[in-house]
Amino acid sequence: MDTINSEQNKKREQVESMFDSIAWRYDFLNHFLSFGIDFLWRRRAIRIIGRSYRNPMILDVATGTCDLALAAMKLDPVRIHGIDISSGMLELGRQKVEKRGTSDRIELTKADSENIPFENDFFDVAMVAFGVRNFADPDKGLREMVRVLRKGGMIMVLEFSRPVSFPFSTIYNFYFRNILPFFGRLFSKDKAAYTYLPESVSRFPDNEKFLEMLDSAGFSETRQVKLTGGIASIYTGIKMTGQ
Repeated sequence: MDTINSEQNKKREQVESMFDSIAWRYDFLNHFLSFGIDFLWRRRAIRIIGRSYRNPMILDVATGTCDLALAAMKLDPVRIHGIDISSGMLELGRQKVEKRGTSDRIELTKADSENIPFENDFFDVAMVAFGVRNFADPDKGLREMVRVLRKGGMIMVLEFSRPVSFPFSTIYNFYFRNILPFFGRLFSKDKAAYTYLPESVSRFPDNEKFLEMLDSAGFSETRQVKLTGGIASIYTGIKMTGQ
């Protein structure tokens, strides 16, 4: 147990340090390396939430620079609480929130996904974009989101996944393992960060395995929507009423 905790603490520290170091280039690289498709993915995710919720109380885990939180303003939320472990990312997020004039409804806090600083049954929606694979303990992070959701509340996870159809999978794998790390290092000046990205995606339990993780954490009605040939996926689930 001590070894597991030590490894989780090490990963948490590494992720925090890494995102602090690339925060200044994070938005540019995200949009550049995804050819701008990440905007469309977020919009699709918010539309899915909007089918069931209007004026929700939202938790945005691993909020980063707040792209997802700002996109969720279309839902006319009561409030959005964004949390992240990277001070550098949060500072950029605050600047964007202030520029958009949404400081009255988006509040940002430095916090760990495995120890969410909110009471039980507080949120209607818990969402996270491209963050679960960075959790030190993904299972605990998902259980924490169950805890803070109200009965019948929704989780929405937007995350990279791996396409399986040829030849798209071959092209994707070459780009993800060669082109993306090269340009990531070139523009961010961080040799490790954009090598970490494809490695973290390759280790992430996507597709059916992640749906099983959501089931185990306590979500029902779990679903997956594949995006752009399976490059990314939107996963959703509902907090069971018996919890």
